[in-house]
Amino acid sequence: MEILRLYDFLPSGNGYKIRLLLTQIGMPFERIEVNITKGETRTPEFLSKNPHGKIPLLEIEPGKYLSESNAILVYLSEGTEFLPYDRFLRAQVMQWLFFEQSSHEPFIATSRYLISILGKAEEYQEAIKQRREPGYAALKLMEKHLSANQFFVGERYTIADIALFAYTHVANEGGFDLTQFSAIQAWIERVKSQSGYISINQE
Repeated sequence: MEILRLYDFLPSGNGYKIRLLLTQIGMPFERIEVNITKGETRTPEFLSKNPHGKIPLLEIEPGKYLSESNAILVYLSEGTEFLPYDRFLRAQVMQWLFFEQSSHEPFIATSRYLISILGKAEEYQEAIKQRREPGYAALKLMEKHLSANQFFVGERYTIADIALFAYTHVANEGGFDLTQFSAIQAWIERVKSQSGYISINQE
């Protein structure tokens, strides 16, 4: 059996999603560090694997690649407890995955990247400021849902939680104050208590 290879940048929440799921389902993989701050995803070699020039990238077998973190989550969770079999619950998982990439990640993850990874808060002050309101809007929507639910779909831990946890639990690194979101904070602790949990900086 081929071992999966994950092209990843350790601080990346998108890469972390995949590492967390792979660890929790007990699937062995080889992690290959690709430093996005040094342009390592823009080299001809990497672009031949993923023309979009982004991580994470999963090599399923030699020459067979899958990109986009949430697509990788769906692929890996097929047939596991992390992706519901029920058609409606499955669609709800997709709903949260799309929400994460369209309404959450562009504001919360990008702010963290500019402030904590690049260390250029001053230089990108205006861009960071523009992300505040939509970022808090996403957190408020999550807070409302989690006020009445233990997890995002079907009252159980799924890839919807993994996708949203990745950047939410480090939102403070992008200047977002989580202390006002008690339901999110309680949910973060529930995710951390799941079997096989690893932190974002664990290889």
